[in-house]
This record gives sequence, C-alpha cells and structure tokens, in this order.
Amino acid sequence: MKRKNVRVAACAIAAAITFSGMELPVYASGNISSVLPSAGIDYSLASETSTSLSDIKEEVVKEESSNLTVSNADVALSGASEIPIGGMIENSSSTVSDKKIEETIVVSKGYTEDLKKASNSSGLSDEEEGFKSLVIAKVNDYVNVRDLPSEEGNIVGKLYDKSVGTFIEETDGWYKISSGSVEGYVKAEYCVTGDDAVELAKEVGTRIATVTTTTLKVREEPSMEATVLGLVPIEDELIVTEELDGWVKVDIEEGNGYVSNEFVTLSTEFVKAESIEEEQARLAKEEAERKAAQEAAKKAAEEAAAKSAAKSESSESSSSEEKTYAPPSGSASGQAVADFALQFVGNPYVYGGTSLTNGADCSGFVMSVYKNFGVNLPHSSAADRNVGAAVNGLENAQPGDLICYSGHVALYIGNGQIVHASTSKTGIIVSNANYRSILSIRRIF
Repeated sequence: MKRKNVRVAACAIAAAITFSGMELPVYASGNISSVLPSAGIDYSLASETSTSLSDIKEEVVKEESSNLTVSNADVALSGASEIPIGGMIENSSSTVSDKKIEETIVVSKGYTEDLKKASNSSGLSDEEEGFKSLVIAKVNDYVNVRDLPSEEGNIVGKLYDKSVGTFIEETDGWYKISSGSVEGYVKAEYCVTGDDAVELAKEVGTRIATVTTTTLKVREEPSMEATVLGLVPIEDELIVTEELDGWVKVDIEEGNGYVSNEFVTLSTEFVKAESIEEEQARLAKEEAERKAAQEAAKKAAEEAAAKSAAKSESSESSSSEEKTYAPPSGSASGQAVADFALQFVGNPYVYGGTSLTNGADCSGFVMSVYKNFGVNLPHSSAADRNVGAAVNGLENAQPGDLICYSGHVALYIGNGQIVHASTSKTGIIVSNANYRSILSIRRIF
C-alpha cells in the first residue's frame, strides 16, 4: 500500500523519536518538515491558535477516511483515547495517544515562538515590517499614476506628496501600486519603498485612536484611578502620541492624557491616491456645495436682518429684553461667519452642548454658528474633517474655515487666530491657530 500523508501520526512519531530534544519547525503553512527526511510523509500540524485534540482527531478522519478500514474509522470516530493508525501507514501497528499529540503541540508551539523572535531580529514590529511594502511619494506636489509603465501611458490618478500606495511589482524603473481606488504605475525616482519607506511611513502616517465607548474618559496618568483630564464622545478620532502597555497617550484640547486600549481601536492613517474621476467629481461637488451654501447663507442673513430691523422698530421692545444675535446683513462670506462667532466669546463650554449662549462643546459651537447661515454641519469634530473643501496649509486659510485638530475643531477668524469652545475651564475663547498640530482645514464658503 502506498504511504499517505497522516498529520497526527507524523506529529506523534516526530515527538516520540530520539529527536525528542529537538524543536520541531512549524512554518506558516503549518508543515513540520526536515525532521524525518527519509519517511516521505507530509508532516503537518493545524494552527496553534485554534487546534484542539478533538480537532486533530477529526482532521485525521476527514483527510484519511478513504484509506481507513471500517474498524479504524469507527475507532477514530468513537472518541477513544488512542487513535489506531495500522491501516494508515503500511505495515504499522503504532498508536497515537492523546498525550503524544499534546506533547507534539507543546514542542511545536515552542518552536513557533522562536520563529517569531527570529522574525523580529531586525527590531521592527509587525506593523513596521508591513511598511516595507508601501510606496510613498516624495515630490513637491504629486506624481502621476499611469496605466502603463511609461510616460506614454494614460494618467489614471495622482499620488500626492506623502501619499501612500501598496507595492505590487517593479518594471523598468516604475512601481506598480494599488492606492485607494487607483491601480497603476508611478515613476520609482519620485517614490520610496522597502527599508526606506519604514521611517518615512512613521512620519507621514497618522496614528489614530478611534473612540468605541459612549463617553471616553481621558486621564492624566495611565491608570483607572488617575484624575480625569477630559471627556471625548464615541467615534471621535484622537491623535496618538505614545503607545504603552494597555494604554495610549492622546492629544485632546485639555492637553495630553491617557486612555485604555480597551475603549479605542488603533490604526495608522495614510493619504491615498485620487483617481482622475474622483478628482473631477470632488471638484464639481465642492463647487456645487459652495454655491448652495452661499445662497442659503445669503437668504438666512437677509431674513435675520429683516427680523432684527422689525424688532428694533417695535414699540414693545425694551432695554431689559434678551440680547439678539443676528448674522451680518448682506451676502454671506467666511468673514461674516467669523464675525458672528466672535459675539459668543466668554460664553461657557458644555460637553455635548450646542447653545451659543448657554454652552456648547467645540463641534456644537461650530455647528450652531453655521446653522445661522443655513448650513448643517455634523456634531462631531472627526466628521468635520470631511466636510466642505480641503485647504492646503494655514497660510491659505480664510476666515470662516474649519480648523481641525485631534479631537477638536475651531473656526478661523484671520491673522493666524481661531475662535473655539475650548474647555470647561476657559469656555469660548480666541487662540492662535497653530497652538496645536493641525490635522486638516476645511472651507465651507
């Protein structure tokens, strides 16, 4: 009878022979090889993370059922403490005990751990090793992505400076990449990959902690007993400045604090390529939204001005009446938004609030200011990073633009300054826009 591959039998034999002092190699595919080179058998072991004794027995029966005698199959399926393999390997009457199987798994696991240590001998983490497969643009503006590895190829997208794609192959000085919805070729001289991409990826990538609990408590120290520094709502995204055992240090408006890994998911965010179709659609959408917002804001400003004028002329008005805040009359602009927002400086900060007079949080303040101009924005600083049109750099910012930070958002008022609902201690204040690292700038008008 021809010898067949028997996973458990081979493992048991390997564990029982005189090589018991050796560690058995376990590769990613699960094969134990080079221990019994003359046996001619495929030595395989199921995944160490999911293998149970019953799983192994079931696998033996499944893979070798066509070669088992009826009695052997019956015994194997019966759950007996030993699995007879006399009918599996020619002229063999050996048995594989549960103990032998378990010993083999333990030995194999030990070797797997050694393999893991060896694979990390470079000192790089698994994530950093993955960075080697990235292709990162190093250009002044962007590098074209083409459908062929040639300058004659059609442009299918753009990989902007510090944007990232995944390496597929190299052809005559061109890298084939996949990035976002784009797949094509970029000229290698304008990009880095391999070992050179590892450190650059840390610089251009943004380490993000996304909140997974309703209200996250950010603490002054990495301990559940530490004082609470601030609160962050669910799905908000925080910049990670340091990773510890079970904790991450994050940047919030109140300062740097710590959150437990249990309540966030960690990821590294990279900017991806943009296809030509996506670019055209984005530009058209931004232009349409800008015009619609301007029209809505103009109408809202005119209505508010008319209402304010009528109210001031009414004989029923009195000096004791509550102060009315109205957007400036005339055509809407970012400057009008900024001027309107400045009226509320000194009012309180309230977590989760949206009242410009009685208290709002950062995104609630921005949302309520723009609501007076007929624009609906989300009550989320993370979501605000995707509204309107992108602005490249603070030097190009205009009054009314949204300035987005880690877990925070503000309104630009010009001259390098912002107005924002900062913290419960400070309320709504004016600050320098670069007092923290800016994640993005978005223009509504």
